[in-house]
Amino acid sequence: MAHQQHLTLLKSGAVTWTGWRKENPEIEIDLSTANLAGENFRGANLQGVNLNKVNLSHALLVRTNFQGANLSNANLSHAKLIEANFYQANLSIANFQDAILTQANLSQVTLIGADLKAANLICAIITDANLIGTDFHNANLKDADLAASKLIRSNLSFANLMGANLINADFSEANLYEAELMQSYLYQANFYKANLTRVHLGSSYLFRANFSEANLTNADLTGANLKYANLAGANLQGANLRGAILTGANFKGANLQDAIIPVTFSYD
Repeated sequence: MAHQQHLTLLKSGAVTWTGWRKENPEIEIDLSTANLAGENFRGANLQGVNLNKVNLSHALLVRTNFQGANLSNANLSHAKLIEANFYQANLSIANFQDAILTQANLSQVTLIGADLKAANLICAIITDANLIGTDFHNANLKDADLAASKLIRSNLSFANLMGANLINADFSEANLYEAELMQSYLYQANFYKANLTRVHLGSSYLFRANFSEANLTNADLTGANLKYANLAGANLQGANLRGAILTGANFKGANLQDAIIPVTFSYD
């Protein structure tokens, strides 16, 4: 439960809060379960603070520092978190529905089971993050950096990932139904057993990406670079591969029924 003195100091203003933190760096701050909905903590230093189950919905948190903080089970729905710093924070099972996280730093965070439906994450940095089972349904991740992040069993259906950096990202068993990934960078990304039905991957860089046993039914792969990609056992029924680069790609056991493939390409 939140410490009343800590709450009073935080609500007293940025100058008082910042001064007190500088004078008492050794104190572990507890704001857990506090109702701070709609509050303005723009630019506040909440580094390492216990914010478990806190309610920060609709709060103004632009450039707020949450580095290393515990925000598990927190409610940040509809919060404004532009350029906020969540580096190495625990955000497990947190609610970020409709939150604005443009240019936020979420590198090395733990977002297991978190809810980011319809969240705005344009240009966010989410590298080396644990996003297992996270819900990004209809989220906007345009130009975001998710390199080396774990998105195993995550829901990215209808998400916008255009121009995103997804190098070495792990999408094993993830749901990317009708997701938008045109012009994205997916070098060595792992889509093992992922649902990519009707996904848009036109002009994407998929060099050495792993699509083994993935469902790519009616997927758009026009002009994509699939050089040395692994599509063994993948379902490409009705997929559009017109203009794709398929040099060295592995289609062993793949279902290419009704797929549109380059006329110069042959497969066993």
